[in-house]
Amino acid sequence: MILHLDMDAFFAAVEQLDHPELRGQPVVVSGHSARSVVSTASYEARRYGVHSAMPLYEALKLCPHARVVPGNRRRYKEISARVFAICRDYTPLVEQVSIDEGYLDVTGCEGLFGPPETIAQTLRRRVAEETGLTCSVGVAPIKFVAKVASDINKPNGIYVVAPEALDAFLVGLPVKKVPGAGKRTVALLDELGIKTLGDVRAYPAQALAGKMGQAGERLYALAWGRDASQVSAEADEAKSISCETTLEKDTTDPAFVHARFLAQADEVAAQLRRKGLFARRVAIKLTFADFRRITRQTTLSKPTHLSGRIYEEAVALFDREWKGQRIRLVGLGCSQFTHDESAAPSQLDLFGQVARRDARDDGWEKVEHSVDAIREKFGKYAVTRARVKK
Repeated sequence: MILHLDMDAFFAAVEQLDHPELRGQPVVVSGHSARSVVSTASYEARRYGVHSAMPLYEALKLCPHARVVPGNRRRYKEISARVFAICRDYTPLVEQVSIDEGYLDVTGCEGLFGPPETIAQTLRRRVAEETGLTCSVGVAPIKFVAKVASDINKPNGIYVVAPEALDAFLVGLPVKKVPGAGKRTVALLDELGIKTLGDVRAYPAQALAGKMGQAGERLYALAWGRDASQVSAEADEAKSISCETTLEKDTTDPAFVHARFLAQADEVAAQLRRKGLFARRVAIKLTFADFRRITRQTTLSKPTHLSGRIYEEAVALFDREWKGQRIRLVGLGCSQFTHDESAAPSQLDLFGQVARRDARDDGWEKVEHSVDAIREKFGKYAVTRARVKK
């Protein structure tokens, strides 16, 4: 059986824990500028319709008396580490998928700790006792159902989908509850008359795949309880490293956006080097003035942890995809990590282009490691690029 543990309104709950005057108050974790977005809202704020990813100005219209706090990432990571240390007391198969949620495979642990529901209850109790925070736990035979189940009795609840109840649970599950089913997917399915996984089962599989591609094939498999994903302790390491910036003013200046990418590439690359990682994939994220969002990504011929390589790929993606829209938010991230730079060796082209690029990388390798050392000793802003400072 699989458990999915999800902390309740995590960032806001930590703020209420550390600042007693915030308890019982609507709390919004966000930046303070008018263009900031809500990172997390306490349950008191959610009663007014405030939710994550909502622009702060909209949140304050719904709940003018909300207490806005900037958040403390270091503190959140500290408590997260304590929560997942508790999880590992019950099984080595713990997959942390974000700072506040993860999966546990407790198959075979019954002899030591009791049935899965008992383990879930014990986890919830220990998290409350040892951190002062609440969590919700879903229990099911497969991962995606465990995730869905953890949301049913929030906050501070447990929901169990027993193996014998799985089929009935799937038949009645709304497609909008399936992890990864976004608004566009749900709208398309609604046009097809599909509202539940039971409806998916009744729809011809080939026709669904024809309309939705691999997403349709995956949805059809999930509707029948076929979820091949396993809980992987190896995936416990961060799956991606990213950062994003909400701009003070919307922009259509590509040079300004390039400069943001350069700063973000510096930050992401520094994190890669600290962790001893190389990234195979670079992705960008753009949010436009109308809040429409796009993401684009590319796979590198050779993994890297150098900001120059990451920046070049990000700018190439941006220049290819941007059509002049006003930009509100810029983000950059890396994923598909390896600890071995030679994991995917490059091919030489006819003119030795890769060889020359690698020689240049050798020079930048020394520069960027030197910058890391200076920043480690004197602080993050001891060395900055002139272009970023403009």
